[in-house]
Amino acid sequence: MPTRNPAWTDDELLLAGALVVQNGWHELRTGDREVQELSELLRSLPFQTPEALALPGYRSPDSVSRKTSDFASNHPAYQGKPTRCGAPTLRMIAALTKREAEMLQAAQTLKNGIDSGELHLIPPQPDETDDIGATGVEGRLLRRWALFRERDPKLRKLKIQKVQRSGQALQCEVCSFNFADTYGSLGGEYIEVHHVTPLHISGTRETKLDDLACLCANCHRMCHRSHSGESWRTPEALRAMIRRSTPDTPHAASASAS
Repeated sequence: MPTRNPAWTDDELLLAGALVVQNGWHELRTGDREVQELSELLRSLPFQTPEALALPGYRSPDSVSRKTSDFASNHPAYQGKPTRCGAPTLRMIAALTKREAEMLQAAQTLKNGIDSGELHLIPPQPDETDDIGATGVEGRLLRRWALFRERDPKLRKLKIQKVQRSGQALQCEVCSFNFADTYGSLGGEYIEVHHVTPLHISGTRETKLDDLACLCANCHRMCHRSHSGESWRTPEALRAMIRRSTPDTPHAASASAS
């Protein structure tokens, strides 16, 4: 059984940081109603373990208040001496500073998923973390939710049928890779689907087929991969990255023509 409180996850930091932003980048005290409510919410997150919850002070109102102090005192505009905090908190401060509206929407979507109970029903997804164990500043739970939605077999089938009815080739919309051309009958009617707009921006509205893009496995992974402070990118943005990085290759030409 652990004897020290586990480090704050990106999901927890997102919720705590959003609270500080909404409080004008000022810390909140232990007795504040918002701190009490956030403490209860953090302790209810799906990944919490009985061992962690049994630790004294784990995500207590005191610990939440201290974390709001980290956010407030390490903001670039703060004039006093900052508290000591880890790199994940500093990354979240940077994200909230540069992309405030987007990050606040992410926090609200996460809260909605917890309050509704929907996130508790979604099982962990195999690749909700990337190859180095990172999840991005939006947190693991929103990534889990997004991947789960993209794997809805009904939506995938309807998207493939729409492409086929239109007379278009069933191929990656970023790099034009065609599974059937490469793998023959094994690759027939195979493609992955990707939400063009992330869950935390689009909200939990009903998914339309135009919200989905057909991607190969590589491009799909790159759209979701955390890099340089961003944890997602649209297929259009990925096409632009390919053109910039490999301007003279056939792969880039295919991406440009898509």
